[in-house]
Amino acid sequence: MSSLASRSGNFDKNHSNDKDPPVKDDPLREDIRLLGRMLGDTLREQEGDPTFDLVENIRQTAIRFRREQDPTARQEMDMMLNQLSNKATEAVVRAFSQFSQLSNIAEDMHHNRRRRSHLRAGSPPQAGSVALALDRVFNSGKDGAALSRFFAKAVVSPVLTAHPTEVQRRSILDCQLTIAHLLNERDRVQLTPDELRSNEDGLRSAIQILWQTRMLRSQRLSVYDEIKNGLAYYHYTFLTEVPRLYAEIEDLLERRMGAHAPHIPPFLRIGSWIGCDRDGNPFVTHEVMLHAAERQSALALDFYMGEVHQIGRKLSLTERLVNVDEALAKLAEASPDRATSRADEPYRRALIGIYARLAATSQGLGHVIRQRRPVGPAAPYRESMEFVRELDIVIHSLKQHKSELLARGELRHLRRAAEVFGFHLAPLDMRQHSNVHEQVVAELFEYGANRTGYSELTETERVQWLLTEISCPRPLRSPYLDYSELAQSELCILQTAAEIQRRFGRAALPNYVISKADGISDILEVALLLKEVGLLLAGEKPHLHLNIVPLFETIADLRGCGVVMDELFSLPYYRKLLASRGDVQEVMLGYSDSNKDGGFLAANWELYKAETELTKVFAKHKVELRLFHGRGGTVGRGGGPSYQAILAQPPASVNGQIRITEQGEVIGSKYADPEIGRRNLETLVAATVEATLLSHDPLGQRAADYYHIMEVLAGDALAAYRNLVYETPGFTRYFQESTPIREIAGLNIGSRPPSRKKSDLIEDLRAIPWTFSWSVNRAMITGWYGFGTAVEMFVQREGRGAKGLGFLQEMHRTWPFLQTLLSNMDMVLAKTDMGIASRYAELVTDIDLREEIFGRIQREWGLSVKWLFAVTGRTELLQDNPTLARSIRNRTPYIDPLNHLQVELLRRYRSGDSTDAVKRAIQLTINGVAAGLRNSG
Repeated sequence: MSSLASRSGNFDKNHSNDKDPPVKDDPLREDIRLLGRMLGDTLREQEGDPTFDLVENIRQTAIRFRREQDPTARQEMDMMLNQLSNKATEAVVRAFSQFSQLSNIAEDMHHNRRRRSHLRAGSPPQAGSVALALDRVFNSGKDGAALSRFFAKAVVSPVLTAHPTEVQRRSILDCQLTIAHLLNERDRVQLTPDELRSNEDGLRSAIQILWQTRMLRSQRLSVYDEIKNGLAYYHYTFLTEVPRLYAEIEDLLERRMGAHAPHIPPFLRIGSWIGCDRDGNPFVTHEVMLHAAERQSALALDFYMGEVHQIGRKLSLTERLVNVDEALAKLAEASPDRATSRADEPYRRALIGIYARLAATSQGLGHVIRQRRPVGPAAPYRESMEFVRELDIVIHSLKQHKSELLARGELRHLRRAAEVFGFHLAPLDMRQHSNVHEQVVAELFEYGANRTGYSELTETERVQWLLTEISCPRPLRSPYLDYSELAQSELCILQTAAEIQRRFGRAALPNYVISKADGISDILEVALLLKEVGLLLAGEKPHLHLNIVPLFETIADLRGCGVVMDELFSLPYYRKLLASRGDVQEVMLGYSDSNKDGGFLAANWELYKAETELTKVFAKHKVELRLFHGRGGTVGRGGGPSYQAILAQPPASVNGQIRITEQGEVIGSKYADPEIGRRNLETLVAATVEATLLSHDPLGQRAADYYHIMEVLAGDALAAYRNLVYETPGFTRYFQESTPIREIAGLNIGSRPPSRKKSDLIEDLRAIPWTFSWSVNRAMITGWYGFGTAVEMFVQREGRGAKGLGFLQEMHRTWPFLQTLLSNMDMVLAKTDMGIASRYAELVTDIDLREEIFGRIQREWGLSVKWLFAVTGRTELLQDNPTLARSIRNRTPYIDPLNHLQVELLRRYRSGDSTDAVKRAIQLTINGVAAGLRNSG
């Protein structure tokens, strides 16, 4: 029987080449064929043979168009698409979208398969593994003391954000996880014929549910929805896999160092902005922020209670056969459990008592108990470490009385979870724009001190006013005054922050991020606002209860951040505040807005320079630097492989401490699957270990020459990019007509509006929809535009010899920064498709404008590919990454038709056919392309 699977088999054959590994990828092809056959059968059953045949004809025609740019294929494609009814269009879009998603699942499972095969074979540890990182540290001559110092101050924190780039519904994600689980079962378990049939029935059922489930959200996500979705990843991965990763690190060190292995404090934590990021999101209120903290805490307590109950059921050890510590005996005696049937089972009684205390703690924090009721009353824990200490009593007694295996199992993982996640689950970051702080502070000065005109002051005058008030215990705010709605809202949020710290501990909300911080006053304004709600205690020895984190975002801000921090550290009173935070200052660098502001090459270079300058300033003032990288999902927003990115940071800029945002669809792709999630967390840890303890400064005396050349290249790339985007008349119109930006705004993919204010200006558009739009239309200029012109100009000036192209080739061979930069650009260029982008360009009604701007984009793409090959020595895109090349090659026949369909639908919609069916079909194609490319912003 004809099916997508058999056609998929032909596709694999047509798209394979001699470089494809002949054996190791066979299981992947089998999985894709299996899922394709099942999807094809579902398509036949649900929509009929004509729809199935239509889908296959479109796919084959799209392949011809891609391979040969065949004008006949183009005409056939146009004819088929133009004749589609709205119902047929939706079926075709869903078919290609679903196959892309199924292929993604198969690829993820294959990565897990390959890793397990590698481990089973006893092969050497791979790059990105903690085992290899520790091997390299020991082989470099570092001793245990160096590792102890590293772990004592280390901070590694991926921070989940709710930026609107996740196009998948939670229902779709859950169904995909079911498919992944069933695929994994086939691979890891030797199934009997009956079990195999049951497994296949399960896969078919899941695919049928996927087909019959609405792909698009019917309503825009609320912030409450985003909080709920974010918490799902703790169920999927974090609560179980983070403790396992700690155990792996401990075991590796114990095997290496025995009793001298260093203690591993809880340095790896998962942070969150979800529910607390109010920059440009009016829906984040004090009620929402409190809800986020409460839901997180409830989830943590619920998890601990479930684990304690399960462990208690298993620990049926009787004191007739085992001895126990005195501390454990006291713990058992303090338990409210008085059942005679358990009188001789001290571990069970102790854990029943721990459960009762957890239940009392949860109730005391206002949570509803979802687990079984405790057997009796008990005193709540004052803090999470009290819970940890009681688990330690249980673990120590087991270890001392011949039960080491029991102590190192689930109890060990629970103890680590309690230490890492506490009673708050995840540290929350607040964020707001500096302009909002300015308005509120001006109002406080006017009402509380009768001092008007704050906004008109010079920077020096503002700093003087602020320092005077910050150092004074007297508050400016009065409960008897009527403030503006904005000021009331901000002050209420800050009061709620103080309540969150009081209820759930200081660790529950430790950071305040300031968007668009470009001066000292931006930082001191937040200090003043914190003082007004008791989160900063003024006086001769002031104390700050959370970290104030400036975010430098634009090219200009990145260039000035060193001066700002130098001046800030020169203020004696701020240094006193910083001393109360352990003389650690966090600085956040924004990848998204800097890229939109200056393009890919210039933004990356300015970020590198900013880090270099900050390390010098912090060393001068003897302040410890913690960098927070605001990276998005796509390369245009700082995305790309985390391991290489961390190792490519400037020397001394990591220094054991790093935080990185995880945004949108990247959260799902990295952390929905537990095995993949643990591997991604391990990669962050391994890279931080290597970047801190091993030398990554290979430049030596060449550094000045390399930096000079990069400065020249970045300057020319910046000029080329800004000339196109900000200086070309009509570019905004071209962007709006050649991309689905306006239609993207209609997708219910996040609670935050796509623009900071109502405006058509690119300056006011957020970086996420900007990048998303260029990804969907396959031009992807945010990941490469300007590079080709910059290198072309450089080679024209310096030639192809040792001072020109030859020098760039040397830089690429020896400098991790340039290697990572060009590797990321290589990936974007491979996903870019000028043939498809040309179809979107045809939507621009002004022919002269279309030809001018698309012509420039196409020429720049050609230059960028040409000079990428020249600098790296490669002859094709992704030449050194065959896995990703295979992945893109396998997916494009199912993404391309969605792009072609989208162009036709946009043409219909913009010509006046604005029916719900057309709008829904457009949104489905946006969803499908984003899912297939695995990039949406």
